[in-house]
Amino acid sequence: MYLFRSDLKEKSEVNINVPHKKVMMCLNESTLDPFAVIKDKILEKMDKVHLNRYFNPVTDRLYKELADYAEVKRENLAMGNGVDEMLYYIFTAVRENKNDFALTFSPSYFDYKSYCDAVGLKIQQMDLKDDFSNDFDKFIQVGSDANCKLLILCNPNNPTGHIMPSEQIQRVLEKSDKLVLIDETYFEFSKITYKDWINKYPNLIITRSFSKAFSAAGLRFGYVISAEDNIKQLKKVITAFNLSLMTQTIALTILENKEIFLNHTQKVVEMRDYLWEELNKIPKMKATNTYTNFLILTIGNRTKDLFKYLEENEIALRDVSAHPIMKNQIRVTISAPEENELFLEKVKEFMEKEEI
Repeated sequence: MYLFRSDLKEKSEVNINVPHKKVMMCLNESTLDPFAVIKDKILEKMDKVHLNRYFNPVTDRLYKELADYAEVKRENLAMGNGVDEMLYYIFTAVRENKNDFALTFSPSYFDYKSYCDAVGLKIQQMDLKDDFSNDFDKFIQVGSDANCKLLILCNPNNPTGHIMPSEQIQRVLEKSDKLVLIDETYFEFSKITYKDWINKYPNLIITRSFSKAFSAAGLRFGYVISAEDNIKQLKKVITAFNLSLMTQTIALTILENKEIFLNHTQKVVEMRDYLWEELNKIPKMKATNTYTNFLILTIGNRTKDLFKYLEENEIALRDVSAHPIMKNQIRVTISAPEENELFLEKVKEFMEKEEI
């Protein structure tokens, strides 16, 4: 006797498979710990937040601060436990039957598939070109299928780190009568946003995260920006009190001290550019710069050996080589200056040792 949805039998649990080492440069996390930086301010606010209650004024204050930061109205926002939860709710809201599917490019954020699978929404993934560019003509064509309910554009894209041309994103929005999701998880690094288009294009919905630029991966706070009616419809599938008062309090305190985190983000961008330049000085190394907090790099067929060597030296990177256009590519998260230098030192050490 099977007690769950029949298609779950063939699905796997969501699993993040990365090495766990002293230096974690594999998950696009920040080395700046919000609790360590603004601990006193967080605790001061928590004195007025009663966890034995469902309601607290902190919710209204967070909505106001977030609306001011995103430069939209409160009615254009929904909040949740990270972008992942917001994706889950969006996928739930658009799925009507077993034939429905979402459309995205590949390679891209792998959990689009995970959460589509979780809610019974199929997903079609259209390969990027070898130069990481997007075939928007084909994307629009496939997206016109009656069973396509959602088009997903990750911008900047993870793991390639590239951005999509604004005029092509506009074409997708204008040519499609489906919901178009733009994932702006790395917005603070790219400085590119389409939030000003939410009232011009009623089929636009944007997701953002506090995990990257606001250094709060473990907090699990993300939000959606869209036209007011879209937010109303989305909130029909969001559970009541989905976001804890503690999470809201910390997110509010981060926003009230946002310059600390945004200044750190700018330093990460500068370190990213520095690391990219230094890596490309190494013979036979090819590093690709991005609009995010990571780089991708390759030394050809010996890339996996470099990956293992770094792992043996307690440095964890992310293997992103599963897709053919990412063959022999690994991804490195920009970390603290001393960890970046250690990474660079060990890469040079490997290259000299192996005489590549």
